[in-house]
Amino acid sequence: MITITFPDNAVKQFENIPTGMEIAIGISEGFARNCVAVKIGDRLLDLSLPINEDAQVSFITANDDQGLEILRHSSAHVMAEAVQNLYPEAKLTIGPVVEDGFYYDIDMPPVSEDDLGTIEAEMKKIIKAKSTFERRVVSKEEALKIFADNPFKLELINELVDQEISLYQNGKFIDLCRGPHIPHTGMIKGFKLLKISGAYWRADQTREQLQRLYGISFFDKKKLNRYIHLIEEAKKRDHRKLGTRLDLFSFHDEAAGMPFFHAKGMDMWNALLDYWRDEHRAAGYVETKTPVMLNRKLWEQSGHWENYRENMYTSVIDDEEYAIKPMNCPGGMILYKTKAYSYRDLPLRAGEVGLVHRHELSGALSGLFRVRAFHQDDAHIFMTPDQIDEEVLGVLRLAERIYNRFGLTFHLELSTRPKKSIGEDAQWAEATNGLKSALALYGQDYVINEGDGAFYGPKIDIHIKDALGRTWQCGTVQLDMALPERFDLSYKGQDNEKHRPIMIHRVIYGSMERFFGILVEHFAGKFPLWLAPVQAILLPINQELSDYADTIKKTLESHRIRCEVDKRNETLKKKIREAQVNYIPLIITIGDKEKETNTLSVRTLDGKVRMGIPMEDLVTKVCHHIKERTLDEAIL
Repeated sequence: MITITFPDNAVKQFENIPTGMEIAIGISEGFARNCVAVKIGDRLLDLSLPINEDAQVSFITANDDQGLEILRHSSAHVMAEAVQNLYPEAKLTIGPVVEDGFYYDIDMPPVSEDDLGTIEAEMKKIIKAKSTFERRVVSKEEALKIFADNPFKLELINELVDQEISLYQNGKFIDLCRGPHIPHTGMIKGFKLLKISGAYWRADQTREQLQRLYGISFFDKKKLNRYIHLIEEAKKRDHRKLGTRLDLFSFHDEAAGMPFFHAKGMDMWNALLDYWRDEHRAAGYVETKTPVMLNRKLWEQSGHWENYRENMYTSVIDDEEYAIKPMNCPGGMILYKTKAYSYRDLPLRAGEVGLVHRHELSGALSGLFRVRAFHQDDAHIFMTPDQIDEEVLGVLRLAERIYNRFGLTFHLELSTRPKKSIGEDAQWAEATNGLKSALALYGQDYVINEGDGAFYGPKIDIHIKDALGRTWQCGTVQLDMALPERFDLSYKGQDNEKHRPIMIHRVIYGSMERFFGILVEHFAGKFPLWLAPVQAILLPINQELSDYADTIKKTLESHRIRCEVDKRNETLKKKIREAQVNYIPLIITIGDKEKETNTLSVRTLDGKVRMGIPMEDLVTKVCHHIKERTLDEAIL
């Protein structure tokens, strides 16, 4: 007799050993059709496996995030089977689920995105067959025989400590896998292969180069269609295309992964930086600047040389090894040590928008989202232990104000100690508990990411959500007790004795370049007036009015309104259309009547045209709108 206990504490007994599917059918056949896997304790199992002992059971369904992960894991198997059917010489490596779909790395002849349709057609045949996923457990010796012609699988098998290895078979296809999987391939209702890229085996440039095939799948075809619509909308908003069209930035082979910002891009950059400075000044921060290159001794003292060396660019100067900074922190430690501090001087909030460099593989570079040179809007807050809650709360509230300015919402994640780290266990426990305490006071739900902290301390990651519902990790709040220890930082306490300060590392934009790219896509290039690279464009209706337009331009620029004059010998209709396509908020038409009456005719991006506006009124309203940094499109 097997006793099964359900999450609501209901109990059911089975005379024969049941499978997970049989237990699910016992609840209802409709429920069973929606089930993906069964959970016993912390273990996820296939529904086809027998449950041969008393157990507390719950089910993973198509409505659960874990269910979708299992579906996509199974979809990777289906894609791999389709590739092997079409390319028998292909050698499979690994095929994991990732945040937004799945991929499989395969050693095979080069294929292009034109070939994805053929692979999809083969996948449809496999899905239509409703092949079941059958789990087999074999000895290590037998696994080596099964995959004897695949050197990648042999490498993985030889590294396994276990003497028994699980395989999954659907149809004639067999793969090395822990599972679990969906009951049959027919549960994949909607799928699409998205792209192909190159990848090195085990991310090692000295190893074999593979083809990485990406895909997405859903239990519901409607969800796939919504996802495809989102992709198409994202393509329209692609910051790389908009950045070129709007003349904001560019990339060049002479500095791979290091963006060039154009004049218009710098106007927007400076608007972002001015806002950052205003908010931080109001929040009690001072601004500092540290060198881009510092010697090896400093990086050894900070722990970066040991824990981050592979990402750093180095050079030799006067027979001494230097590194271009990948982070601003060690320079901030040196600045702190230039003065003696009392507890009355703390907290000390020091911000720095510092240029950092990190080595990224060329295949990982992606527009402004993944670069090798970028500016971090860092700040280091030095404080006493009893100030932790207040200071972490202050950072979270500052981040909330800044993100709200752009119409961005966010969620929080707490990341704990990784395997590769510095500092004592007691320091990590105190820092982690400090962040948890501040989060409890902040009152917003958060997720815990075990082992995903920085090497020197736990952190709160802030994930913003853009206009398309995509999330981006931008802000972070890291509590650090290790670096103050390593740099022997101190302050004089109330007892007149030396004490060690606690430090917060934090960013809000994160990478200025990446945040810039996110905003381009979030606003689809249609920026609010205060952020727009060109806030107004003047369109004289004939060449005789060009000089007058220049006079208006000088007046607007004297009030720090960014504007241009379009003097091209084109029709007014074409000039207006191009200004609209370039999302210029204020399109000002200048004719003889406007010159005679000293007024302006203004078209805004909402399509409305307002005639006879006095210059003084326009300047007053526009300057107020810019000063308030509002998202409101109603400028006049």
